[in-house]
Amino acid sequence: MRGPKLNEGATAIGERHGTKATAKYVRSSAYKARVVLDLIRGLPVHQADEVLQFTDRAIAHDIRKVLASAVANATDTDSGAYIADADELFVLACFADEGPTLRRFRPRARGRATRIRKRTCHITIVVARMSEDRLEVVQARAEGRSSSQSANRRARVERSRQRAEQAKAGVDQIDADEAETDAIEDENADDIATDEVEGFAGVEETEVETVEVDADEVDAADDADEAPAASGDFEAAEWAGSIKPDADGNGPDTHPIKGNADSMLYHTPDSRYYKVTKAEVWFDTEENAEAAGFSKPGSKKDED
Repeated sequence: MRGPKLNEGATAIGERHGTKATAKYVRSSAYKARVVLDLIRGLPVHQADEVLQFTDRAIAHDIRKVLASAVANATDTDSGAYIADADELFVLACFADEGPTLRRFRPRARGRATRIRKRTCHITIVVARMSEDRLEVVQARAEGRSSSQSANRRARVERSRQRAEQAKAGVDQIDADEAETDAIEDENADDIATDEVEGFAGVEETEVETVEVDADEVDAADDADEAPAASGDFEAAEWAGSIKPDADGNGPDTHPIKGNADSMLYHTPDSRYYKVTKAEVWFDTEENAEAAGFSKPGSKKDED
């Protein structure tokens, strides 16, 4: 047993140490109940109720009901057991006594039986009015907590209002700036349109001179642009009647035959592979190509 059983000390008539409530034959062991009762001993009843509400023990639910019953007994004005209001009460004592044990048996191996003990307990909670000094401390703390909470709430509301006013002022300023910018742009557009109208009104009509170009000169210029480069613009190769291609691999019209130095073949414009062959040298005639050692594809002569 833990905690004093103060109610047993009231032996004189009219002497009371508090108001109690008891729950008997609770289906739990006294050991489990005492663990929870140790948490609320000496606390104000509202704080003890909060502790029991969030205690993760099954027996806490039964203990909370016993506490509510004790508070109801102490605040009952009809029965004459009134002590004080619920805000002025605290847990004076709380304890758990062992109740009768229910014995059950379970069959085991080899014809034996094992005893099962289903324990019970009696839970008692005694509440009393707090002393004047302690009551003043508790009330001061409650008032300070409520006043601080109210002050914090007022401060939060004031900050929210200030932020809302600042945001609204910023939006109004942006709208005013945009309106002023639009007005300035409209004025500039009107000034530009007026200047253009005045400029067009002051322009005098002028005669447009038409430059006639000789058709023959234009045709000659076009022919010069389209004409291929002369053979004098190409570098001569090492064989007679041959020249080297330009940077683009092209040759003059006077040398239409392509020669490939790797395969030692030449291709005429009517050849099948003429377009796909890359010319490394250009010949003017087939005779010069053959004289240089090039041969036409498919026309090699058998050597005797």
